[in-house]
Amino acid sequence: MDEYDRFVDWDKMDVTVQSQDIKELTCTEFQELKQLARQGYWAKSHSLRAKVYHKLISNIPCRTVTPDANVYRDIVVKIVGKRNSSSLPLPEFVDDSLVPTYCLNAEGIGAVRKIILCIANQFPDISFCPALPSVIALLLHYSKDEAECFEQVCRILACNDPSKRLIDQTFLAFESSCMTFGDLVNKYCQAAHKLMVAVSEDVLEVYSDWQRWLFGELPMVYIARVFDVFLVEGYKVLYRVALAILKFFHKVRAGQPMESDSVQQDIRAFVRDIAKSVSPERLLEKAFAIRLFSRKEIQLLQMANEKALQQKGITVKQKSVTSPKRQNVHLAVHAENFKSEIVSVKEMRDIWSWIPERFALCQPLLLFTTLEHGCSLSRFYSHSEGHEPTLVLIKTTAKEVCGAFLSTDWSERRRGGNKLSFFGTGECFVFRLQPEVERYEWVIIKHPELAASGSEPENHASPASNTLSFRGTPSDPSDRLSPFLSARHFNLPSKTASMFMAGSSECIIIGGGDGQALYLDADLNHGRTSHCNTFNNQPLCSESFQISVLEVWGFRDTMNG
Repeated sequence: MDEYDRFVDWDKMDVTVQSQDIKELTCTEFQELKQLARQGYWAKSHSLRAKVYHKLISNIPCRTVTPDANVYRDIVVKIVGKRNSSSLPLPEFVDDSLVPTYCLNAEGIGAVRKIILCIANQFPDISFCPALPSVIALLLHYSKDEAECFEQVCRILACNDPSKRLIDQTFLAFESSCMTFGDLVNKYCQAAHKLMVAVSEDVLEVYSDWQRWLFGELPMVYIARVFDVFLVEGYKVLYRVALAILKFFHKVRAGQPMESDSVQQDIRAFVRDIAKSVSPERLLEKAFAIRLFSRKEIQLLQMANEKALQQKGITVKQKSVTSPKRQNVHLAVHAENFKSEIVSVKEMRDIWSWIPERFALCQPLLLFTTLEHGCSLSRFYSHSEGHEPTLVLIKTTAKEVCGAFLSTDWSERRRGGNKLSFFGTGECFVFRLQPEVERYEWVIIKHPELAASGSEPENHASPASNTLSFRGTPSDPSDRLSPFLSARHFNLPSKTASMFMAGSSECIIIGGGDGQALYLDADLNHGRTSHCNTFNNQPLCSESFQISVLEVWGFRDTMNG
């Protein structure tokens, strides 16, 4: 068909990608290039897409010594020789069961394995890269020969631009990406997240599959469209598309019984057959309609997740003699070690599914309970201080159950001196478990336009400032391990920044998003709650309530002994 058809089995390809309507691509401005990629400008011209890929990849900043096509020609005979490439074992850093064919002919299928082996020879620092076979198989469609494909993949792997994340090449990077995706689902796909929690014993393990949906299960036509935009915009595109896939899965499958015993298998099957439900254009349209935070915010979250894994010694894939499956580093709440007078194990696991993933690596540790430690506010502080984050659970005499996840150490309350000053980050939230389950996030999360406006509209005012007429001051410790969505990354006016939690010797105030706020008095016997009717939310509990039991939980690291 053209100079780029050597490895393609055209009988298996969608006829729409065989268009001979060759267009030129002359633009160099990022914004214009981004729009063309999203619109699929080169998607129906095989030759044009090949030329665009070559241009984009050649512009990737790389390490000084990056293997090229000549290196491949020098080493391929030595590494592969005359052996049948299909019989050669692949390196452990890829999943041998996930080598896609992507409408390649027999020569192309063999070339994928040969290129993987040569890359393993040239990149000894790669320890975990399950996406690599898919990337190679895709780029073979747009390469004149194996050596050219090898060179393009090497440039992607050798990218040295610290602001440009491309393909995860270590278990640490891969696992932190999975955790980051789980955090994003928790923020932006709450309906789907609720379904995952309901049908899966370990929702975090489900989200650890997200890269497989893209680089393994997604059909060729779809991953090619995703890759078009990925080469222009970077890693954030992958998160967007995976979130869109989960949204569509929820829309199609909500209310229906699972087709298998595993929601993981059901999602994989849905992605493989996604053409029955969603077109590539609709998938991308949905992906870019999701209002994600900036690349900087996501990078900060990724770094925090990596740091959490490193602190727990999780940096390499653990080999298992009994099972080839990678070690699941996520931990659910252990039933045998958990006992609360307020919530059940199931309810605590539901709460655990809401918290940032780096803290879900830990087990709950009871720090304070009014049943054992009494109702002294000073004792509450003494038992809670030094722990970050913490979880507060409250059961009222009316059997209502509510609480809050608090990202910041209570010792921060002293920064305001004798004044009641607010602190905390956007990861804080309040929730209700009884009589109905509901989570309320920080008001800025649901209304990011407040961050851009420079002032708060009256009906979106902070719940604490509305109800209790206290004014907070921002807290900005430089070593905080809660960067995602924290106030200091927004250009907020001082009176609204960080207004979530506050404490003094006289009271505790915990203000949630959507106008929810808790006020607890000094003897921890009584409290009151406020809520804003703007969003038609039910209150956390009775407007004025009496506390039956209050517990504070910390997060215990069980993975380092």
